[in-house]
Order: sequence, then structure tokens, then C-alpha cells
Amino acid sequence: MKKNRWLIALSAIAIHLSIGSVYSYSVLKNPILEQIGWSDKTVTVAFTIAIALLGTSAALFGKSVEKWGPKKSAIIAAILFGSGQLITGISLATESLFLFYLGYGVIGGMGLGLGYIAPVSTLVKWFPDRRGLATGMAVMGFGAGSLIGAPIITGLIETVGLSNTFFILAAIYFTLMFSGGLYIVRPPENWMPANKTVTKTKKPDLVQPSLQQLKASEAIRTSRFWLLWVMMFINISNGIMLISAASPFAQSKVGLSATAAATMVGIMGLFNGGGRIGWSAFSDFLGRSNVFLMFFSVQIVLMLTLPNVTNALLLQILLFIVISMYGGGFALLPAFISDLFGTVELGAIHGLLLTSWSCAGVFGPLLVAFINDTTGSYNAAFYIFAGLLAVAFVVSILMKRSIKSISTASHKKVS
Repeated sequence: MKKNRWLIALSAIAIHLSIGSVYSYSVLKNPILEQIGWSDKTVTVAFTIAIALLGTSAALFGKSVEKWGPKKSAIIAAILFGSGQLITGISLATESLFLFYLGYGVIGGMGLGLGYIAPVSTLVKWFPDRRGLATGMAVMGFGAGSLIGAPIITGLIETVGLSNTFFILAAIYFTLMFSGGLYIVRPPENWMPANKTVTKTKKPDLVQPSLQQLKASEAIRTSRFWLLWVMMFINISNGIMLISAASPFAQSKVGLSATAAATMVGIMGLFNGGGRIGWSAFSDFLGRSNVFLMFFSVQIVLMLTLPNVTNALLLQILLFIVISMYGGGFALLPAFISDLFGTVELGAIHGLLLTSWSCAGVFGPLLVAFINDTTGSYNAAFYIFAGLLAVAFVVSILMKRSIKSISTASHKKVS
């Protein structure tokens, strides 16, 4: 059966919208605290495990995803993530902390990792002319998952109760992910869109050639792999730090009410998702390395400015800009991998680079929490992260030089 690449993109979005519901975790906290009586820290551990397993499972199973293909990988992800939600519901009904960590954290986290990388490498191959747009469409779903998930989860908890909510979510997420997985397939070898076919008179100048075609074992030995890892780690650490502290920071800095701060956090989800498709599509024209340079230069200025802002509207605008770049970095990553290392083992390389997310997910929130507990203010955290962003800016320049040197060497070989 002939496949439509836009329907494949839609299938990827369905998978990422489902797993993106993990960003709705904050709406579960109070109901769990009130019904079960577990502490805030105890409940938060499940989320930490899930995010840590996302990156590590993506790295561990990256090669398997390439071997299994996108359909089998997405179906396995659907089974894992759906089972995780089901076990979470059982854990809340029986008040079992072990099952809660196992279901939401371990099994659900593995489903997150597989579900995140399964469709992305395939989309890049279906959209060689718009790599950034393709990956942006997929991971936009992950970023926007909280926008859709939060109100649905809140409404379900109020209507059917806490444990029943997870039983219903298990069925919904499994259906969406399974259906999306059934449609996704790899394109034929060296496939090109009909209007981008190379002819004698016209070249497909919109199709960007990859710098090299490398396997994961080869890519990990290049300096470009580690430069990109550092860039992602700092960009994610900065963004996830803001996500973890945005509400209390806005309340203490400019006097936003708890309700207004909650609304702001919801809008941040919109910019997180929108930034993924907007910045990634923009990168198709400006270039991935140039967009990252812009990200870090702009964020340095914003992180130095935020501690001194006293206007509520301005503070929120600056936060939204940073969060859009946080989301944009995730969308740029698969396309950048394709630019640098080709599509031979894109899923495996993507998984290895997502370990930067696991590390940043622990580093960013813990650092800002430590600074606030120690100093009674978030200000020092912003200055520290401005310094880290300056490091990332330098690393981005080194990346551009590395790309240029490889490109020049390739041209000399051809000539």
C-alpha cells in the first residue's frame, strides 16, 4: 500500500502526544498527596525515574529500533506505556508505592524512550527536503502533550476518581500509539519526494546532503557527537530548570497569584510545543548550527535580565522565549543528527544523544532547588546558567568549525 508521508507525520504526532502527557505530571501531585498521603518528594521520584528512563532506554534500545523498524518499535512502546499507566492505576487503588514507581517510572519510562525515538528517524527519511519541519511536527506533539493532557486528566480525576483515570488513560494512549505505529513504515531506499527528483536540468537544491554517513559506533567517536551532547545538555538544563521553578519564581519575583502562575505554566506548554515546530522549520533555511548559536546568544542575555525584571508581563514574555528555544532544541536534534551523521543509524545515535536529557533532567531542577534553599532566592541560578550558556555558545562555534573542516575536506576529495 502506498503511504502518504503527511499521514505518517500525523501518526508520529499521535504517538508523541500520548507520551507527552508526562509533562502533565504536576496536575497529578495534589490529588495523589490528598488521597494516598505520600509526601511531595515521594511522588516526584516517579517522574524523575520516568525522565531518567526516557533517555537511558532511548540509548539502550536505539540500535534495536533500527533493527525492528518503526512499526514494531512503536507497537512495543504502546504496550509499555499503556501497561505503565495501567499499573499506575492499580498502584493507586492498592496504595502500593512499589507498583507506582514500577508502573509510572520504570515501565512507563521505557515506553517513553522507545515511543520518542521510534517515529523520528523514519520521518527524517520521508522528509529529506524538510528535515527540521518533519522532526518538529513529531516532537511538537511531545511538547504540547501537557496542553491537551492536563485538562483531560484533571477532568477525569474529578469525574471518575484517581485510579480509574489511569485505567482510562491506559486505553486512550495505547489506542493512539498502536494506531499510529501500524501506519508508520520506512520509505524505500534513497526515496525522494516526486517534485525533488534529480533530473538533468534541475537539482533538488532543497534536499540537504548529510555531512557523512556513520553508524552509531563511529559517530560516538567523533568530536561532533560530544559537542552536540554538551549543547543539548546545557540547553535542556536551562529550560527544564525554568520549567521546575517558573511558578514560584514568578510569584516571588513579580507577585503573580498562584492561579495566574498556573496559567502562565500552561502557556509555557504552548510555547514549548510551538517552538519545536517553529524553530525546527526555520532551521531548514538558516541552518541547524546557526539556530543553536542564536539560541545560546539570546538566552545568555535573557538569563542575565530575568533576575532584574519587575514587570509581570515582561517576565512572562522572556520566559516564553526561553521555553520556545528549549523545545526547539529537541526538534532540531534529529535533523542535526541527519545533517552530521546521515540516516544509516539515526535512531541509535538519537538515543545515545538523549542521555543528555536524562542528565539535564536531574541537574537543572536539583541545582535551582539547592540554590533557592541555600540563598532564599532564584537569582544566583540565573547567573550560573548564563555562564553555562556562554560555554554552550563557544561549543557551538567549535561545532561550526568542525562542520566546515569536514565539508571542505569532502569537497577536496570530490574535486
